[in-house]
Amino acid sequence: MNHNVKQNQAKAFAVNHTMLFFAVILFAACMIGVPRFATAGNLMNIMIQVSINALIACGMTFVILSDGIDLSVGSVAAIAGVAGASAIKMMPNASVPVCLLVILVTAVAVGGLCGAVNGFCIAKLNVPPFIATLAMMNAARGLAYVFTDAKPVFGLPESFGWLGLRSIGGIPVSIILMVLVIAASYIVLQKTCFGRYIYAVGSNKEVAKLTGIHVTGTRFSVYVISGILAALAGLVLASKLQNGQATAATGYELNAIAAVAMGGTSMSGGRGGIPQTVVGLFVIGIINNALSLLGVSSYWQTVAMGAIILAAVIIDQFRK
Repeated sequence: MNHNVKQNQAKAFAVNHTMLFFAVILFAACMIGVPRFATAGNLMNIMIQVSINALIACGMTFVILSDGIDLSVGSVAAIAGVAGASAIKMMPNASVPVCLLVILVTAVAVGGLCGAVNGFCIAKLNVPPFIATLAMMNAARGLAYVFTDAKPVFGLPESFGWLGLRSIGGIPVSIILMVLVIAASYIVLQKTCFGRYIYAVGSNKEVAKLTGIHVTGTRFSVYVISGILAALAGLVLASKLQNGQATAATGYELNAIAAVAMGGTSMSGGRGGIPQTVVGLFVIGIINNALSLLGVSSYWQTVAMGAIILAAVIIDQFRK
């Protein structure tokens, strides 16, 4: 009897940590077989490449855990980057603290507004998440083009690049921000009542409602969080590029969804979390980096991303 219990526990552990095992094997294989992969500079480069997608993926984790989807995050990142860059351009002598304040205000205002519109349509008007966020994806991207006349916003003060280009103690600021957002997201989901509500809503909305959980408010909130984190990612990207572009962050929504799904968070909600998303982020980051070092075309990297999403969903079906 005890032997069977241990076997079942071992099987459950293996199933739940499949992607972690895969990540370790993938990393070891790249260390051995991919030229220049194991250098300190390249490993830091992977962290930097992952950092922007990590901000969006954390917000996406909240949404997917609640049994939703947010296709608008790439466009929200673009319009936030454009708005922040335009605001900073009017302050050519802005200091680093002023730039950071503008970035924070823009992320909350632009991202919060876009997320609130998504949340209201989905939670209050019962519009399917796919449709509501698809509409926002097009609207936000279109507004970014209208606002900039399809031209990049250049001429920004050097201080604006602090968030995306500078380091503290040899560690890029973007990586420090990533770690802070991941830690905060983990605490919210695992250590607060709000986090438990998200899991409950994602598992079964009707049961959650019967237990007294404010389902509408919870669903609304996760889209606001996703919008703010997407806007923050867009501003980090604008800081890194030293300009705001309406074309920025195109396809980032797929990268975020792939990271969440690849890590093992269920696409039907209620199961998964930030640790799984982090694993998915680094699996994708390692794959993209290794393919680049091997000289594989970026077009094939896009094909690989589609295959990753499909594989993750198929694996999720076997877990049920």
